[in-house]
Amino acid sequence: MDKLVIEGGRPLEGEVVISGAKNSALPLMAASLLAPGRHRYQNVPELRDIRTMERLLAHMGADSGRENDGMLVIDTSRVHLPEAPYELVKTMRASVLVLGPLVARFGRARVSLPGGCAIGARPINLHIKGLERLGAVVELDQGYVTASAEKLRGTTVTFDVVTVTGTENLMMAASLAEGRTILENAAREPEVADLAAYLTSMGARIQGVGTPEIVIDGVSELRPGTHTVIPDRIETGTYALAAAITGGRLKIRRCRPDHLETVLRKLEAAGVTVQKAGDTLEVEAANGIKSVDVKTWPYPGFPTDMQAQFMALMTLGRGTSVITEQIFENRFMHVSELRRLGADIGLDGRSAVVRGVPRLSAAPVMATDLRASASLVLAGLAATGATHVSRIYHLDRGYERLDQKLRQVGAKIRREKE
Repeated sequence: MDKLVIEGGRPLEGEVVISGAKNSALPLMAASLLAPGRHRYQNVPELRDIRTMERLLAHMGADSGRENDGMLVIDTSRVHLPEAPYELVKTMRASVLVLGPLVARFGRARVSLPGGCAIGARPINLHIKGLERLGAVVELDQGYVTASAEKLRGTTVTFDVVTVTGTENLMMAASLAEGRTILENAAREPEVADLAAYLTSMGARIQGVGTPEIVIDGVSELRPGTHTVIPDRIETGTYALAAAITGGRLKIRRCRPDHLETVLRKLEAAGVTVQKAGDTLEVEAANGIKSVDVKTWPYPGFPTDMQAQFMALMTLGRGTSVITEQIFENRFMHVSELRRLGADIGLDGRSAVVRGVPRLSAAPVMATDLRASASLVLAGLAATGATHVSRIYHLDRGYERLDQKLRQVGAKIRREKE
């Protein structure tokens, strides 16, 4: 198992190029199950979760590989086994995204309950209720979801709470259902819109993307296509905060600043200079950090996937900030590790009270989930001394070449064996 050793206190300077969005690429790969043939995806990041999804699709009979230009090609012509076993999905929650496409195309699916980061319950009951509304018979047995349907039929599905993967799963299933499906209280995230764009290019009929009501008119068949994955907005935000927490200046290229407006506004409120020009973002923090409050909320609100990183920044803020987590009930596990670096953080239910300190000091810390890992790296970049971040396999699930990209802009960071 690897760890990162970070010698902090160095302002980051230079350019970073953003990779494709993991949270967009995974549902796009699942969508390949909807139509037999060669699906071509550009800008897919090289990540552990992507490789896990490739292995999962291969288990079902698909072939996949990279072309010389980096294009990921998935051929689902020979998919014959609509099953996702526990051994392949235990580390990745996104595996549940194959459930809807498999039922829609094959009329049946057997999918293990998913794993992933330990940040809360994240039940898939909304996926199951939605499929049942579409006419599927769903059973839970020994850790597996088994679903079957002769033909899915359009209906109205109202989500009790906003769910990104639930919206994506049912949008894919409804694309091949008979009649019209209306998804109410649907997720509005850019990754949902990216999936809808690819489904539309495959022949799906989808309206209302980006609003709380998505309307899908089912078609009899879909065809494979070619698609470019959107830039990763969470990676973009993480590097923006890396510039801020180190008092540096970064030019962040090939990104979508419009997908990160809420985070950028909070950065500006904290005294950070933010300049946007097309697909480029420049972030500079020359005058320290002011404390600001944050509440996470579904898109277009402040993303829960940026909460831990923003908390790291607030540990060095002038004043006190209150960070409230309204999405997941167990997403403050990074607090105890940030305290080891000298942060002054108190917990009150779903809120963290962060009192800024003059400096952070290096210490050994342990990552508990993907975004917590990123917050510890950010804190380590600012801390005096050498911070050791262990259990970084979480980072490798969601950030492409993070240590390499940071070295290119002046960070002193290396990967070692535990």
